[in-house]
Amino acid sequence: MSQDNFKVDGFGGIDCSNVYIGICKFGYGVFARRDFKKDEIIEFGLMYRLKNVNGHENPHLFTWSDDRTVWAGASGCIPWYNHSDIPNIKKVGDLINDTMVIVALRDIKKGEELCNTYFSSKWRECFKDLE
Repeated sequence: MSQDNFKVDGFGGIDCSNVYIGICKFGYGVFARRDFKKDEIIEFGLMYRLKNVNGHENPHLFTWSDDRTVWAGASGCIPWYNHSDIPNIKKVGDLINDTMVIVALRDIKKGEELCNTYFSSKWRECFKDLE
């Protein structure tokens, strides 16, 4: 899936207008502000690379390199999507352009919590309780 498909007016920008952060069983989570169809873009955000941080300790950071040595923060609601073994969204990161889009894996109803699978839960210490 190409990030070019997700750019609006030639610039990806930040758009989290279709979601909101609310209370859930994990504390906070991201919820749909409206209905979404499968494969629809839910949120578009920018990533920013960080130095002198440990992503093994901070669950709101992202592994941002193939060799797992670079960590990044994210704009908008992106850091607040919770884990699920049965996700309804996926995060599509572009390491070169430092962008991420959130895409619906199935039809989603307004008010539904949006969750993805944390693939790094297998090796990141901050996610050891998810197993």
